[in-house]
Amino acid sequence: NGSVAALRRFARAKKTVERCDFCSAELYEDHQHLIEPEKRRLVCVCGACAVLFGGHGETSYRRVPRRILYLKDFRLTDAQWEGLLIPIQLAFFFHSSPAGRVITLYPSPARPTESSLDLATWNEIAQDNPALKRMSPDVEGLLVNRAARAGGGPDYFIAPIDECFKLAGLIRANWRGLSGGEDLWKEIGRFFADLKTRSNEVMEAPRA
Repeated sequence: NGSVAALRRFARAKKTVERCDFCSAELYEDHQHLIEPEKRRLVCVCGACAVLFGGHGETSYRRVPRRILYLKDFRLTDAQWEGLLIPIQLAFFFHSSPAGRVITLYPSPARPTESSLDLATWNEIAQDNPALKRMSPDVEGLLVNRAARAGGGPDYFIAPIDECFKLAGLIRANWRGLSGGEDLWKEIGRFFADLKTRSNEVMEAPRA
């Protein structure tokens, strides 16, 4: 009958396979990425193609690193945060080579939204947190979670730029209603818990 035929078609259907954008090799779920800084576009690649690219602008693509640093002693006051003029408690910051400046993006139900960045406030934060000098332009960002309901924050990470955009995609896919919905905040909490599990902890030396 029709139901049996439908099941047979389903059984024969090939599973969708994600492939490398350069050589078409099949990709693992945890594959690597390149970014095209001019367009802020991520490209999925296999390990063999990833090693052909560096992170310093030799080509129009840059390899996104895998390291995640948890900034245990990050210093950010409420006044500094308010000075950044970000309307929610989640954001990421990265140095854009094409723009020649630090870019601030925060997730929203539609897409990552760029916020104007007060340079004086950012410079003050960077002065208080030498770990920010370790961020590689275009491919790493400061990922900030000050939303207590998302898992107890505040949490601060130097994270690969693909993780930053992954958070934005998670929010876009799960947002419901005006505030996002309880399920969304649970997903955000799981995202940051997983990020912390995969991170290396960085502790700043005490200031003189």
